Amino acid sequence: MPQPHRPPRPARPREPQRARRGVAPAGAPARRGNGRPRWGVRLAGGLAVAVLGSGAVGHAVMTGLDTGIQRVDPFKDMKNRPAAGHGLNFLLVGTDGRDSTTPADKRRYRLGGAPCRCTDTVMLVHLSADRQRASVVSLPRDSYAELPAHRDESSGRAHGPHPVKLNAAYAEGGPQLTVRTVEEMTRVKIDHYLEVDFTSFMKTVDAMGGVEICTAKPLRDRNTGLDLAPGSHRLGGGEALQYVRSRHVDGAADLGRMQRQQRFLAALVEQATSSGVLLNPVKFKEVSSTLLGSVRADRGFGSEQMLALGQAMRDFTPASSEFASVPVGDPSFPVKGIGSTVRWDAAKAAELFAALREDRPLAPAAPARPGPRQPAPVPVDVPPQQVRVRVENGTRMDGLGGRVDAALRATGFDTTRAPGYAARRDHKRTVIAYDPRWDRSARTVATALPGSELRAVPGQGRTVRVIAGADYRKVVPVRPEEPQRGPFGTVTGDQVVCAQG
Repeated sequence: MPQPHRPPRPARPREPQRARRGVAPAGAPARRGNGRPRWGVRLAGGLAVAVLGSGAVGHAVMTGLDTGIQRVDPFKDMKNRPAAGHGLNFLLVGTDGRDSTTPADKRRYRLGGAPCRCTDTVMLVHLSADRQRASVVSLPRDSYAELPAHRDESSGRAHGPHPVKLNAAYAEGGPQLTVRTVEEMTRVKIDHYLEVDFTSFMKTVDAMGGVEICTAKPLRDRNTGLDLAPGSHRLGGGEALQYVRSRHVDGAADLGRMQRQQRFLAALVEQATSSGVLLNPVKFKEVSSTLLGSVRADRGFGSEQMLALGQAMRDFTPASSEFASVPVGDPSFPVKGIGSTVRWDAAKAAELFAALREDRPLAPAAPARPGPRQPAPVPVDVPPQQVRVRVENGTRMDGLGGRVDAALRATGFDTTRAPGYAARRDHKRTVIAYDPRWDRSARTVATALPGSELRAVPGQGRTVRVIAGADYRKVVPVRPEEPQRGPFGTVTGDQVVCAQG
């Protein structure tokens, strides 16, 4: 029988010092996405945090919220748990529970059928000891796992250790068996457990005012009803649920779905930190009330912890969050009686979870950017490096072709570096001529040259021809929608959120 993925038990680390939550470096000005100090926001934030963090007043703002929390005890009678590491670890579980979903929402968002009473999503969320970084690790729901000995919650029958897919742990033993199984597989000690079903997810997103998601290509899934055209969209709770549940958008199946879930969480962090939710005591209480009143949580998580998280995240930016997936050794590992499972790469997975225990970043440090901050690149379907472009000057302005060629090359396009002249020199509007067989490449160029005219030219070949017109002003930076991922498939939030104008 295959053995479970259990990295060696690490030696017990020294006890970490208590971090000062949410303390910014002395003298550092508050900055948002455009890199300019936002003194008004900083002042408002300071006043709001003073209110939320001022002992009796802060508790008064959050009073009464604990009463609505559905409690579970995922740590009951647990023994031989991993040693505590540095920072704080949450197990975030999304179930397919739909009992409280209205009939109208079930029809609109295609939530019919009987729930499997299993986990649809499993994520480890690590908040660093200095409260400056959040690391999110997606655990594939079909991961090969071996359940420890337990008693089945439904039947009361005792079971010895046996192999399953990870999402079956919840079906057999609820939150407690899920926590035990994840801790056995990762050797990461779980501090808090949060469980979200379909209804609580939708309520929380709506309380946040929706979340902005962008896509460079159409996203359609008949099973969930997801139907998004290319561009940016503000999704309410129901549409967001469709987005994070969809598995049939492309051939990537669960891997693609996990990546979309990571994009969604990055956008949620962006919404929380840029919309004023964390700076407005009334709005923060409203969102906290919705979240705490619609999730299941361990007995140690409540309004005080929400207050501390709000304070810790007040200086967060999208770059403060990082997202990874467990390294996979075999995506179709067959197990008798279970079917195809996802088998982790044991050595690489051990490295990943060791980094969490030791409170180390999962993403490499971003290189310093000298000079003024550039606009955030717009995501595109085809990487610009894969698009061959020839530029022609369609005006009588000397040097325009060279400037456009250089600007396109600077954002990554494979230009010919030898711009020419168009047959006509009176083009008022920039034209992108392309072979219909390479229409996706043409749309990538059009994103970099907003306002240009797309013109299909059958038989032109793979090279996209740009005829620069009098309307040309600049090239907008673009990047692949799926960015280059670091070790453990890591991306930071700023790589996957929508570009801010």
